[in-house]
Parts: sequence; structure tokens; C-alpha cells
Amino acid sequence: MSKSLRLSEKWFRRGLWLVALAFASFLIGLGGAIVDDLPQVERALELDDFIDRPAAEPLRSTIKASEATELQATRQLEQVRLQQSAARQASANARETFGNWIATRRATAQPDQDTELIARTKALDAFKQKEDEVQRLVNAQQQVVLDARQAEQRAREALSLLERDAREKLDAEYRRVELRVFAYRLALTLPLLVVAGWLFAKKRKSTYWPFVWGFIFFALFAFFVELVPYLPSYGGYVRYVVGILVTVLVGRYAIVALNAYLARQKLAEQQPDQVRREELSYDVALARLGKGVCPGCERPVDLKNDEIDFCPHCGIGLFDHCGQCETRKSAFSKFCHACGTSAAPRVPQLAAGGSVSESVDSFTPGGPLKPAV
Repeated sequence: MSKSLRLSEKWFRRGLWLVALAFASFLIGLGGAIVDDLPQVERALELDDFIDRPAAEPLRSTIKASEATELQATRQLEQVRLQQSAARQASANARETFGNWIATRRATAQPDQDTELIARTKALDAFKQKEDEVQRLVNAQQQVVLDARQAEQRAREALSLLERDAREKLDAEYRRVELRVFAYRLALTLPLLVVAGWLFAKKRKSTYWPFVWGFIFFALFAFFVELVPYLPSYGGYVRYVVGILVTVLVGRYAIVALNAYLARQKLAEQQPDQVRREELSYDVALARLGKGVCPGCERPVDLKNDEIDFCPHCGIGLFDHCGQCETRKSAFSKFCHACGTSAAPRVPQLAAGGSVSESVDSFTPGGPLKPAV
């Protein structure tokens, strides 16, 4: 088709296609913003909306209190362990000193040091007693930490069961919300697709075709990008069923269109040659001839063969001769390429005193009417 267009018309059409794409891009941006805001219609869901609050709140309080108790007990345990370490060190030093003193006393064998021996033994016992007391404090703090940790664990296990049931309810509600949001998308997209189909069928060749095609591109984008990816899956059943339906609808439309086209072609081929050529658009005929096919039946024809003047498939005239210079030319040309004479059929004039039949009979292509006898 582009080969039959004027140069300026060709560039104008390219510019109008850019207008169509720009119009579609702005529509797509607006539609995308609207579609992105559709989920805000639904309230944001949380796990607490579906959990058993009377049972969950005490468990959460227990967990919080246990965490605080464990933290406090851990801090106190660290302090007590420092005290334990100091008591052990002091006891070890005392035992070492006592051992050295005992060895000295045995070497000197002085009986008057028995009183000091008793005192040193009591001091050593005191260090041991202090070490035992600190060990008991350590054990007590460890028990507090363990009790708090076990209480927290039991509360978390019970809360986990409640949260599991709540999450199942939340997931089910999420699926319902997704279905509702998809219904919103469908309610927005389906009318656009219907309008786009009507525009394609009725208005795609109208004066404002760039806006028509821009809207069609927008509707297709809204369907395949904004709607199809959000189809509910259900294990793939929904998407496969939708794919089958779309394929059946498109296939049926293609089959009906093909049959209608073949019926139109068959009916057209039964029309007279002149009628068929008049019904063909000049641009369409040139475009088909440029592709090496018959303008009437669209079957391949060897147009370079000088002996072929009619289509061997449908019989439509492809070449004729100029009425002025007798040059062989395309039957669809408006002017002769050799002499520039118009290819429009001449209207015979009535000769004075003659009849219509006589005047027509006396007409010769490219020449004046012969006077009727």
C-alpha cells in the first residue's frame, strides 16, 4: 500500500502513526495509574483480624513478661558469676596460703602454733562457705532464666497454633480480595476491549484513525498486561480455560471472516470486468499489482509477461491500450504513461440528426466522433 502513496502522504501517515502511539502511551499511563490504585479499594488485612484475641492476648502478655524476666535474670546471673569467680579465686588463694603455712609448721614442729592453725582453718572454711553461697545464687539465677525461657516457649507454641489458624483464614480472605480486585480490573478492562473491537470493525479507516488505533493499542495493553497476569490460577485451570475460550473466539472469527471473504471474492468474480475494476480502489489495485498479484482475486500473476492482458484465474482485465497512442498500459492506471492521456472512458456526443447507436458506433478511441451518415 505504501508504494502507491504520494511522498508527502506517506510521511503524513508515519506522523499520524506516531500520534497514535503517543495517544496510546498516555492512555496506558493513565490506565496503569488507575489499575495500580484499585487494590486500595479493599482494606489492608492483618493477622490480628482473624486471630482469637481472648486467647492470644494472655499468651502475648506471658511471652512479653517471660522475655523481661529472662533478660533481668540473665543480667543478674552475669553479676553473680563475677562474684562466683572472685570467690573461687579467693578460696584458691587461701588454700594455697594454708598449704604453704602447714608445710612450714611441719618443718619447724612448733606446738605453740596450734591456735593459729585453728584460725587459719576457720578462715579457709569461711572462703569455702562463701564460694558455696555464690554457687547457690548462680544456680538460683540459672533456674529463673530456665523457667522464664520455658514459659516463653510454651506460650509461643500455643500462640503459634492460634496464628496458624488465623493465617489460614487470612490466606482465604486474601484469595477473596484478589478475586474482587480482579473483578474490578475485569469491569474496567472488558468494556475497553469491547469498544476497541467496535472501533476496529467500524472506525479503523475513518478520518480520526490515529486516535482509533491508539485506543485499540491501549485496550490490548490493558487486557494482556493489566488483566491476564492477574487471572486466578487454581492450579492453572482458569488460565487454560480462558486461553481455550479466547482461542476458540479468535479462531471462529478468523474462520467466519475467511468464509465471508471467499464468498465476496466468488461473487465479485461473477461480475463484469468493467464493474469489478470500478469497484476496486485505485490505491488497493496499485498495492496488489506491486506485490505481483491480481487486484481482483489476489492470486499470483506474471505481470512481466507482455502476452498476459487478463488474469488467468478470474478473467479481470490487467492491461489495455491507450486510446490515443495505443501504448500497452495497466488497465487500472488513470493516465497513459506514454502520452499522458486520461484513461477515463470518453462520453460520446450525439451527432446532428443521428441516433445514439450511430454516434456510439462512429466513436474511435483517441479520435473525434465520426459524423453520422
